[in-house]
Amino acid sequence: MITQEVIDSGMSYETYRELIDDLLRQGKTTGSDHAVVMLEYTKMNVHRMNRLDKTIELSHALMEELSSVKRPVTWMVLTEAWCGDAAQNIPILAKMATASSNIDLKLILRDENVEIMDQYLTNGGRAIPKLIMLDEHLSELGTWGPRPTEVQQMVLDNKRDAKLPYAEFAKVVQKWYAQDKGKSLQREIQKIIEEAKHVLDEQP
Repeated sequence: MITQEVIDSGMSYETYRELIDDLLRQGKTTGSDHAVVMLEYTKMNVHRMNRLDKTIELSHALMEELSSVKRPVTWMVLTEAWCGDAAQNIPILAKMATASSNIDLKLILRDENVEIMDQYLTNGGRAIPKLIMLDEHLSELGTWGPRPTEVQQMVLDNKRDAKLPYAEFAKVVQKWYAQDKGKSLQREIQKIIEEAKHVLDEQP
C-alpha cells in the first residue's frame, strides 16, 4: 500500500509545523473536524512541540545507533495535528532523523490515508502516531506506535477498568510524558533500529 508516490507526498517536520500554523490562522486543524475543542487540542500541541524542539536531548547510545545507519531508509509517520500523542513523540522522531543523513522523515495525515492506516491498526483502532520504517525498496523494516509501551499499557488498563474519564486520564498521560522526557521512545526506537540493521545487513 505504501508507494513511492505516497512517500513523495509526505511532509517534512518543518512543513508539517507550517501547515498546522497556517490552519490555525484559518480557525482550522487537520482533518475534517474543526470544532473548538479540536482547535484547543491543536493549540496545546503546538506549545508541546515548541517545548520539545527546544529541550529534547538524544541519548549517547541512540546517537551511536543512528550514526550506524549506513543505507537510506524512510521513516513514514501517520499523524494529525490534534493528536496529543503525536505532539509528544513526533518532535523527538524528527530530531532523530536529523541526526542521521540516511533517515528521511515523511509525515502523512491519517485521515487522508486511511487505506494505509488500516494496515497498521492498534487493537482494531486507527491510533496515531504510527511510524513505519522502510528500506530503499519500500520494504518494511519495523514499526512503532502509537505511544511508548508503558503509556500504551496505561491506556489499555484505563479502557478496561474505566477508571478515569477521558479528560482526567489525558492529564495523567501528559504528566507521564513530562516526567519521561522522551527516554522511553528513544530506547524503543534504538531497539527497532538495531533489529532493522540485521535485516539490511542480510540484503545484497
